[in-house]
Amino acid sequence: MTQQILIAVMVLGIIGAFFAVVLYYVAQKFKVVEDPLIDEVAEVLPGANCGGCGKAGCRAFAEACVAQGNLEGLRCAPGGDAVAAKIAQLLGCAVEQGEPQVAVVRCNPANCRIVAADSTSVVISDNRRSNYDGLRSCAFENTVYTGESGCHFGCLGCGDCVAACQFDAIHMGPDGVPVVDEEKCTACGACAKACPRRIIELRNKGRMNRRVFVSCVNKEKGAVAMKSCANACIGCGKCAKVCPVEAITIADNLSYIDYKKCIACRKCVLECPTHAIHYANFPAPPVKPAPKPEAPAADGASAAKQDSAQA
Repeated sequence: MTQQILIAVMVLGIIGAFFAVVLYYVAQKFKVVEDPLIDEVAEVLPGANCGGCGKAGCRAFAEACVAQGNLEGLRCAPGGDAVAAKIAQLLGCAVEQGEPQVAVVRCNPANCRIVAADSTSVVISDNRRSNYDGLRSCAFENTVYTGESGCHFGCLGCGDCVAACQFDAIHMGPDGVPVVDEEKCTACGACAKACPRRIIELRNKGRMNRRVFVSCVNKEKGAVAMKSCANACIGCGKCAKVCPVEAITIADNLSYIDYKKCIACRKCVLECPTHAIHYANFPAPPVKPAPKPEAPAADGASAAKQDSAQA
């Protein structure tokens, strides 16, 4: 009996030793040696794991940087140029300074209708066509509901973008449209990805932090768009005609201002008949110049005109 137990123990020991050798060989054959530089790059990153770089997280971004050996096509939005410079120093490569960006909400108040506005006051009247009573989620509501104002393109006001922001840089405004805190915004793009109607866009901050953009994404024809919002873009093209640098294009009944070309002259703001073009951080609102009065004709010229009219 004792002999049988010893034999069983020896057999199990031999089998265990055999598989241990096999496992050791397989581990050595297929082991992945991780570059310690990945840890150094990961420590420099903010650690927000926001996905703004297009990777699964900060660790994946660090792996991509080390594998590529440079920062071409790779940028950490929350870290900005400061983090890019540190990573470039670790990788021993050059880095191009990128234009700082900020999230822009391209929608007028979805649940209100601006009837009249001037430099001192805004008159707003309720334009809701229905009241939604259900799950408060933009992603869900977008699949079953057009919106309280009836606009198929406007903000739904449920705050999916607010929940997606990890930097507390966006909040719902009193008019039901999100408001971006430019000081906190890192342009990670999480809010833009969370918006099912794509009304949030990342744009360059611009010189002196000034921007001009079309605050509308409605692609319906003018008369239909105006039924949902009095400040909708109607695609009339007046803004494009006065733009001195051809930064404005019209497509699908909608104007779009290319922020890479725009010089922020605000001529388009003056021409827009529906006030769909917004501007940010300018000192004062523009005033459209009044037409010059015709100069009065001389007495001799007036008499000549009267004589010719009588003749």
